[in-house]
Amino acid sequence: MNDTPGWASPGSAPSDGQNGQEPTPSGPDRPADRPGTPEPASEPDRSGPSPSGPAPSGPGPKWSKEQPPPAQWPSPGPQDAPPQTPPPPPPGPGWGGQPPGAPGGYGGPGGYGTPGGYGGPGGYGGGPGQGPGGYPGWGGGWGGPPPAAKPGVIPLRPLGVGEILDGAVSTMRTHWRTVLGISLTVAVFTQIAVILLQGLVLDDSASMDALDDPDATAEELTRALGDTLLGSGVVLLITLLGTIVATALLTTVTSRAVLGKPVTTAEAWRDARPQLLRLFGLTFLLPLIAVAITAVGVLPGVLVGLAGGGDGAIALAVLGGVAAAVVALWTMVRLSLASPVLMLEKQGVRKSLSRSVKLVRGSWWRVFGIQLLATIIANIVASIIVIPFAVLASALSGDGIDGLLNSGTGDLGWTFLIISGIGSVIGSLLTFPITAGVTVLLYIDQRIRREALDLDLARAAGLQDYGSGVPGSTPGS
Repeated sequence: MNDTPGWASPGSAPSDGQNGQEPTPSGPDRPADRPGTPEPASEPDRSGPSPSGPAPSGPGPKWSKEQPPPAQWPSPGPQDAPPQTPPPPPPGPGWGGQPPGAPGGYGGPGGYGTPGGYGGPGGYGGGPGQGPGGYPGWGGGWGGPPPAAKPGVIPLRPLGVGEILDGAVSTMRTHWRTVLGISLTVAVFTQIAVILLQGLVLDDSASMDALDDPDATAEELTRALGDTLLGSGVVLLITLLGTIVATALLTTVTSRAVLGKPVTTAEAWRDARPQLLRLFGLTFLLPLIAVAITAVGVLPGVLVGLAGGGDGAIALAVLGGVAAAVVALWTMVRLSLASPVLMLEKQGVRKSLSRSVKLVRGSWWRVFGIQLLATIIANIVASIIVIPFAVLASALSGDGIDGLLNSGTGDLGWTFLIISGIGSVIGSLLTFPITAGVTVLLYIDQRIRREALDLDLARAAGLQDYGSGVPGSTPGS
């Protein structure tokens, strides 16, 4: 049986005449005693010496003077006839379930159902045997390849969509102290900064009054719009900084969870701290790239409008903006794995961007679909938690729910800010681990598919002889 390297069947039956030695069967010394051999016409005296002794003085007409050496005659029986391989029986329920007794067939020695064949020890089949690496054989009904090793939250092989999502949730469930501790700390500090900024610095009520006033002048509207955009931008910046820190720390936690190794918050911070500045730069660079692409698409329409193009300029600007938005989305997906590359491979910003492009190449739709699904799930979870707190905050604030429904914000008093901030903190406890975990596991999955990262992960997890094909190993992807 000629198997591929690493999957040789240790129980394969040896060929006849190993080591150049012929078997030494026992049996009578005279061919005339074999069953089915006709008696000679004139038989010699049977009381005389046998062919194994000295040559007879008067051999019969059918005997030669020189006899073969003793103990060289094959055993009598049907084995003297040339071995005939019977036709294989029709396949049964599984390849390893044929009845024994047919040499070379599906159920006989060397066949699919016995030791040395596909169904025996070291082979691929069913029965009591096991395949290479100590895994059960594949017979007894086609059962697929043996399972991959799973030292942590994911199996070390290419992952499906459900396994990536389940891995992110399993990381949060298995290492809940570290994950929730990081998410809670970042979310609390972020919301405290936002609440203080909105309550003490930003005057959203004045801006909203000017924007809602139909008699407001252009200067008042411009100032009110500028204040609103500035306040929203500062709040977005603080939230983005908190998201960056949480992503950096949770990336380390998820990478350790893949190996089945725990990590504390202090260890995650010590590992992520050297890359934080680069992660800040990368996170701010990505939206700038998207804005630049969109500006390039809108620029022709703007130039035509400045030249007096009228409605044609507006149409050109809209068309260019839509095309630029598609290009920006395509670019952002190709660069979406740069963050785990930067954190786990300790690369610079430029190298991380190029590595992300390489990993996503050929899998754009898959990466886009998984990240979109994770974003939708995270937003749904956050909305389920944040919306009830926002309604409660509006009910307990000055304008009540009617003010929230009519103006969209209600009275941004301390009661509203604190209660809605508590809802945001609880929502962040769940959304941070999901989004960060899915991105890291998607990065690991792409490297397993392209670079056989599962072998390095197995060695890092302490799995000996992983993928080597020797007994006790686990096949790779």
